[in-house]
Amino acid sequence: MNKSFLANLKGFLPDSDLKTFKGGIHPGDMKSSTNSIPIVDISAPEKLIFPLNQHIGREAVPCVKVGDTVFAGQKIAEADGFVSANIHSSVSGTVSAIEERLHPNGTFVKSIIIDNDGEDNNEFETEPRDFKKFSPHELIDIIREAGIVGMGGATFPTHVKLSPPEGKKIDCIIINGAECEPYLTSDHRALLETPMEVIVGLKILLRIFNLKTGYIAIENNKPDAIELMKNLAAKEEDCNIKVIPLKVKYPQGSEKQLIRAVSGRVVPSGKLPMDVGAVVNNVDTCASIARAVVYGMPLITRIVTVSGDCIKAPANVRVRIGTPFIDVLDSIGGLKAHPKKVIMGGPMMGLTVPSLDVPVIKGTSGILAVSKRGAKIRSGEVCLRCGKCVDACPMHLMPLYLKEAAKANDYDRLLKLNVNDCMECGSCSFVCPGANNPAQSIRIAKAKLRSKKA
Repeated sequence: MNKSFLANLKGFLPDSDLKTFKGGIHPGDMKSSTNSIPIVDISAPEKLIFPLNQHIGREAVPCVKVGDTVFAGQKIAEADGFVSANIHSSVSGTVSAIEERLHPNGTFVKSIIIDNDGEDNNEFETEPRDFKKFSPHELIDIIREAGIVGMGGATFPTHVKLSPPEGKKIDCIIINGAECEPYLTSDHRALLETPMEVIVGLKILLRIFNLKTGYIAIENNKPDAIELMKNLAAKEEDCNIKVIPLKVKYPQGSEKQLIRAVSGRVVPSGKLPMDVGAVVNNVDTCASIARAVVYGMPLITRIVTVSGDCIKAPANVRVRIGTPFIDVLDSIGGLKAHPKKVIMGGPMMGLTVPSLDVPVIKGTSGILAVSKRGAKIRSGEVCLRCGKCVDACPMHLMPLYLKEAAKANDYDRLLKLNVNDCMECGSCSFVCPGANNPAQSIRIAKAKLRSKKA
């Protein structure tokens, strides 16, 4: 047998020894073009764009005006209420405009435009601080002030996750290193290149909830990351960090599925992870917590995987928040072919962006440029009643009936079928032999339901 093949298998566990959940699919992972590429820091562009809604919740309110000089790390927009998040400048320079700009989601939103002066004068501390000297309340306040949100794509404000209502006890902290979306490898590289930031971030979370045991869950296609994190975790004497290898399956990284796989707990319909005592944070989110607490650094950069068959040199890059996509692509050599689609995030749950002029925001985990060959479009209409979508659904829903109710605008039936439990993962569309796209119909129906409530 080929020796290199055997070498590649080193560190993998048999499926029977791996944690997972019922349902899900197995798309090709498409990670080989970037999973061994180290993270590269790219230069900040001349002009950066900061949309005020880079998070779930109310959009932030500007606290600067046109003409103001700002420093890197300076707060330029303040959270508007509890479920909102601060926004900070990622460069030093001058506020040149506050105006409507195109967001990656295709809408025009109020944005702060900053002209980079190239000086990188900053306003955050550089001397390391001992996180153990801060109380849980102070730690949450630092995280809130730093504007940290879920960086796996959901962008839920992290301080909200860490502030459960009275009576809800958190006793299970999970760091999500599954990275189950095809193409994306930024979390994998972060685990390999900044592992202690992840460890320290987890220890900060454990201190907030006065816990001794935490979990780092990693899919089994990252044996090097699993081995490294296990070795580092074994050296920690003041806490018990357990590294959990996961079966490679999509959407293994979804919160509810991850909680089920790691702890065996089931989050009931309509409930949140905190309802079963769990908090899940993405790898890059966890590292950002460490940087905020230890160095006083707000969330002004993130790691982005740039990949797809139209990219000349696929890469993992550390990008300043606010950098236009076109500048990210140009920094690594640009495109080798005109893409059919450019996607922010992964191909399963990501958004097709309307322009390369949109900026990297807090939830930009990937920029994928794919050709017509790589941009599969579903346009079928006939349901074969095969049940494959039901088997694939990780939330145990009935996608075929949800699509029918969505097409009929039958909102009562949609609610009876628990449409709001749908995470819009796209598994049902992926497996449909009739080329249907139930996920898109359900996504539109959920948006209509939200607008009816509003």
